[in-house]
Order: sequence, then structure tokens, then C-alpha cells
Amino acid sequence: MTAEEPADLLRRVAAGCPGAWEDLIRRYGSLVRARTTAYRLQEADAHDVAQTTWLRLAENLDRIHTPGHLAGWLAAVAAHECQRVARDRTRVVVSDDAALPAPEWESGPEQAAVDGDVRRAVAGAIAGLPPRRRALLAALFAEDRRPYAQIAHDLGVPVGSLGPTRARLLRVLRRTLADSGIAA
Repeated sequence: MTAEEPADLLRRVAAGCPGAWEDLIRRYGSLVRARTTAYRLQEADAHDVAQTTWLRLAENLDRIHTPGHLAGWLAAVAAHECQRVARDRTRVVVSDDAALPAPEWESGPEQAAVDGDVRRAVAGAIAGLPPRRRALLAALFAEDRRPYAQIAHDLGVPVGSLGPTRARLLRVLRRTLADSGIAA
């Protein structure tokens, strides 16, 4: 592909030539899809990201000064949109409004079976850890959590080592669960 081909394609799109958008999407659609795949978005989110990426291109057609870099521009826009979707998905709204209705759903027997499988897999992964690591996890995730300083004192480890050790333990557990097919 030469630098002129993307420029010609962009000119056709800007001029509203029939089939120009389809040609553009055919040429660069897999690049945009690859971005959404890299971010492991759900299918609906991936489609939203793709549509937003094409919309951003339509809005900025007159600002693409280096058509030869169109692929990089599309990849960057798609990555930015993926990050926005991932960030918005994890946003939590805190409210003191007690009038908010509680979510109503009932999990069926399939979900109960899956939940049981996950609980058994997590318990097995934790049981496979050395005793000191199991004790650390139990202390860090107990319902009546104690301060880090108290946990460190009880376990005989420096308080500054708790965070990094916790991170390593969670990576080990995630890897173990992924190997067993439970987590991604």
C-alpha cells in the first residue's frame, strides 16, 4: 500500500463517493477489531468502540494531514476509546439514597452450579499455597479486617512487604485459575 492509496481513499470518503466508506472499513476494519480484541472488550462494547472510531474519523477527515499514517491514527483512536469504555465500566456511583431499589434478579441452577465450581476452584488454588501465604490472604481478606500494621506484626513481616506480597499472591492465584479454565 502506498501513501497515495490512503489519501485517495480519504478523498473519496470526504467527497461522499458511493462505496468509499465500505472500502475504508474493509481495509482498516480488522485493525480496529484487533484493538478491541487486545482490550478484551465484550462484543457490544467492541462494536461501540468501532462505531465511535469511525465517527471520530468522519469528524476529523479534514484534519488528517498525513494519510499514510491513517492506520496508526485509527489504532490510536480505537485504543483511546477502548480505555474509555474500560474506565467507564469500572466507574462506581456512590449514593446515600436509601430509596434506590435493590437489584432484582434470581440466579438459576446453572449460575449456582457455575458459582459452586468457581468457589471450589478458588478454594483449591488457595489450599495449594504455602501456609504463610494462606494466612496472609486470610488476614487481608477477612470480614473483620485489621490494619496492615497489625497483620504485619501478627505474621512477623515488614508492613511494607504486605502490598507487594498481596499483588504477587493474586497474580499466582489468577494464573492458577486461568490454567484451570476458571479465570481469563
